[in-house]
Amino acid sequence: MQNRKVTALLPMKGHSERVPNKNIRLFNGKPLFFHVLSSLQESNYIDQIIINTDSSKIAELAKEFSKVIIHKRPAEICGDFVSMNDIIDFDIEKSKKDYFIQTHSTNPLLTTASIDNGIISFFNHLEKFDSVFSVTKLQTRLYTKGAKPLNHNPKELLRTQDLEPLYEENSNFFIFSKKSFLEAGKKRIGVTPNMLELDKLEAIDIDEPQDFILAEAIQKLNLIK
Repeated sequence: MQNRKVTALLPMKGHSERVPNKNIRLFNGKPLFFHVLSSLQESNYIDQIIINTDSSKIAELAKEFSKVIIHKRPAEICGDFVSMNDIIDFDIEKSKKDYFIQTHSTNPLLTTASIDNGIISFFNHLEKFDSVFSVTKLQTRLYTKGAKPLNHNPKELLRTQDLEPLYEENSNFFIFSKKSFLEAGKKRIGVTPNMLELDKLEAIDIDEPQDFILAEAIQKLNLIK
């Protein structure tokens, strides 16, 4: 890797629809975003963490972490319907760095080990893949809205472990370069992306109130190794 470093992008807004004040709500005694921020802070492959936010509270709390740089979110990219790629575009335009990893505050169980593994994989395969994104493997019988089988033949009834796996983009991390972002039409997943599988417990996303309960229990039980 030749001592290459990446810049982490951790965008956060103050408002959240389904879980009020989600990003700063206490999760096992700490604000939710502290957990993934700690994992990023501890990575030896990350030199700085850009937090793009419209919240002065988030900006103030984040000062506890030495690698953090705050980007105050301008009005034109505020709101619930702004594309994440537009926010990324704003951040990398302001940055002089070339390589980035984008994560979410709603993935509190994401470990430094997985972050490092993703970064190492990205640099080790740059000749073949221009970006990396995390996925969760699905081996289950899936149906369309019209109850048509999507990935299996009901007449054969194969064991689920024998089905051809599908992969869900779990949004835990996206690793890319400024060059690949632009060449893909300002998208974090590049033209020739690679997928990196995460354990489904580690990849849990805080989206609904019950997700807090489940994720906190997983962390308390120390189920992520």
